[in-house]
Amino acid sequence: MTIRYAKIAMTLALAAFAFMTVFNNITDYGSNFNFVRHVLSMDTTFPDNAARYRAIDLPWVWHGAYWLIILGEAITCGLLGYGALQLWRSRSAGGHEFRRARKWAVAGLTTGFFVWFFGFMVVGGEWFLMWQSDIWNGQDAAFRFYMAILGVLIFLNQPDTDLD
Repeated sequence: MTIRYAKIAMTLALAAFAFMTVFNNITDYGSNFNFVRHVLSMDTTFPDNAARYRAIDLPWVWHGAYWLIILGEAITCGLLGYGALQLWRSRSAGGHEFRRARKWAVAGLTTGFFVWFFGFMVVGGEWFLMWQSDIWNGQDAAFRFYMAILGVLIFLNQPDTDLD
């Protein structure tokens, strides 16, 4: 049971993390919006950057992108929270039932991976060259987030046969 409780607790901890990111992005909208604005406008990348044609200088797109991030974080939170609840409900069941209960948590972990890896590393980091900015570079933080998510995803998917 200890391993099952660990899987539930880790899933719940990531749900809490996703909740806090949503909460912070909404309650401190301006600060975090500035991050998105600067990344999309590419105004702090290298000045002679040949890829600056990718820059977006439309405020409605900045807001839309920011709300898309918040939505992804909220979906991650909801799926992980529901996943933790489903895992909790099946904690005393056989291995097959507990494995079936993982699907919501796996969906939440996958969604979170897409938010922080695809959104911040692929789109922000490489398409908008966020890595060139000394001020508005969120790649280190995103790396910590999606690696934690991957660690829990791997752990959650380890065979769980203690109650078969």
